[in-house]
Order: sequence, then C-alpha cells, then structure tokens
Amino acid sequence: MKITRIKTLRAASYLFVKIETDEGLTGIGELHPASGTSGTPYAPIAGVEYCAEYLTGKDPLHIERHWQHMFRRCIFRGGADTMSAIGAIDMALWDIKGKALGQPVYALLGGPTREKVRVYGHINGETPEVIVDKALEGVEQGLTALRLYPFGDFNGKTPNSIPHRQYAAIVDYAETCVRAVREAVGNNVDIMIDAVNRLTPPEAIAIGHALAPYHLYFFEDPVEPENMSVWQHVAAQMPVPVAMGERLYTIHQFQELLQHKGAAYIRPDIALAGGITNVKKIAALAEANHVGVVPHNPLSGVFTAACVQLDAAVHNIAVQEYPMNQHMPSALPLIKEPVKYEAGYLIVPDAPGLGVELNEEAFRHYPPTPYNRSPLIGPDGGLRDY
Repeated sequence: MKITRIKTLRAASYLFVKIETDEGLTGIGELHPASGTSGTPYAPIAGVEYCAEYLTGKDPLHIERHWQHMFRRCIFRGGADTMSAIGAIDMALWDIKGKALGQPVYALLGGPTREKVRVYGHINGETPEVIVDKALEGVEQGLTALRLYPFGDFNGKTPNSIPHRQYAAIVDYAETCVRAVREAVGNNVDIMIDAVNRLTPPEAIAIGHALAPYHLYFFEDPVEPENMSVWQHVAAQMPVPVAMGERLYTIHQFQELLQHKGAAYIRPDIALAGGITNVKKIAALAEANHVGVVPHNPLSGVFTAACVQLDAAVHNIAVQEYPMNQHMPSALPLIKEPVKYEAGYLIVPDAPGLGVELNEEAFRHYPPTPYNRSPLIGPDGGLRDY
C-alpha cells in the first residue's frame, strides 16, 4: 500500500488532513492552527505540504519511521507549525493502520486500560452569576469536573477583565468566582481554573493561596510558558496543583518541564505535539515522574476521537478536556458520528482506526474562517497577551 495524496480540508474554523492510498483506504487527522491561532493558519497548512513531499509514495503503515523522518527532515526542527502538520498526519496514519488491520487505534498501542474516559467541560462568563449558571448546566449534563476562567470576559471587553483591575481585585474576583461555583456544585465535582498564561508570577501565587480552601483539581497555565525555571518557582510556591503544556510541542520541552517539577499535570495537545506517536512517549515520561496527563482538546470531533484512542491506551490519563457542544444538536455536522458522550464520560469506540469519519458533503455549507482571538490590552494600551 502506498500514499497517493495528502490534502488539507477546511470548514468554518477547523482544518483537517486526509491521506489517500492506492488501495482505497483513507485516514483523517485534525490540524492545529499553531502560529495562526489569532488569524489564518497559513503556516501549518504549508507544513502539511512540506510533509507530503516526503510521504507521497511511502507505505502508510511505517508510522514511527515516517515520524522520525518528518521531524528530523526539518533540520531546524521542532517549530509549532511543523509539529502541527506532523500531528495531523500522524493521526491520519494511525487511522489508516487501524482500518487496514481492522482494529481501533488503542488496540495497536497496547490495548485498553479503560473502557470510558472521564471528561471536563470549560465554562466562561462575564460575572460570577453567569459562571455559576453554566456550572450547574454542566452538572445537569453529567459532568463531574468543570474548568472555569475566573477573570471576567475572556476577550477583555468588560471592566471585570484582568488588565482593568488592580492586584488585590484580581485575587478577590477569582476567589469570588471559585467560591460561588464550589458552593453551587458541592464537593462531588472537581473544579479547575485556567488563566491562559496571562498572570504574572506574583499574581498567580497569590491567587493559588486564595483558592486553596476550595480544593482545586488544578490551576492551569498561570504564567507564560517559555521559562521552566519560573514554572518551577511558581509550582513550588503554590498550595494547589499546577497544570501546564498545551503550548509545548516537543518531547524535549516536556522533559524540561518535568525535570523542573513545574507541573503536577501536563497538558499535551495531540494535534500540536506531534500526534499520537509523540504524545504517548510524553505520557510515558510523565508516568515515570508520577505526573498525570490531561490532553488539551480545543478542536473538533476528529481531535476528540484521537484523544480518546490515546486515553484508552495510556495508564496515567487523569481526565480529558471535552468541548461539550460536540454531542449537542447545535454542533456543526462535520463529523458523521462523534464519539459517544454519556454522563460525564466519553465511551471508547471499537470501530477500526480513530472510529470517526468526516462528513465532507457538509463542508461546502461552512466556508473557511480565520481564528478570532483578540489581544488582551491593558488600560495603558500595552499588550498583556492574546
């Protein structure tokens, strides 16, 4: 069997990779926007074309060999856009291999460690009252874990947003939100918070101490991701577990994070960090360090399916991020049959490959759109972050 074509498909804000073979088998993967997360992701699309130059004509079943070539063929390797391309292609290669052998991907990774995967949903809100209402809605849908952004409007359009308030007010507002949710849902629901890398170390440490009484499952991405020594410092000062990793994309970066003891949970993104092949290795590093794995999942049902295949095969998965709209009537019909959600869990499918297929006929109704992530600007006009 040989690869005959690799193409990128776009619908709405989603990007997919489809690999075709001379035996009629196809595989699908999802492409992370990488450097195009605040615009049009031109670079990862080009990364797919670069990898296709090597892969066309090759046997799709030689996944590890191809992974190493795609990674090392980039002499200046490890960039986010190329790793995104490798990640999407890797998913599609595993999809083909599973279909060729009549097995779900997790069976080819060593077999199942679980039959279903616990998930958490993310909630935003411009006021504590809105966040509480959304939290209760999530609990009604069966969720036993919730992640919230307790800093006001995500895009910074209201007075409650981070840059418009002073240090003590930031801490107070975060505590108000978390306390309100904890009182509303009780202690049988795990609560996480996400700061999207927007805090300074002193702010993050102060908020961590303020939230200690509410027993956070983890405090995600409190500070910017580049300096591992800073992560070591922040994590050491925190009385709550820290989670980090959705902006990392090589096994070497995760190794450095683990060596610095910068997180109790790591958050690798399969679509950004080189696909199933690479993230399974990253998870093994975490297991050796007694660190849980919480895969990042901001994309469509194809990406969710890839996460569930990995989750089924990896022992130290703690919980899985899940966009709750994927199983609802409002979901875009881009996936024929998404992974089944049931009472706070995703059910591990037993279909060959990733277990899902694209509904390409629907794509023409959802023309491509750029990602729209606004900059967070302070009251002095300075950039805080995106």
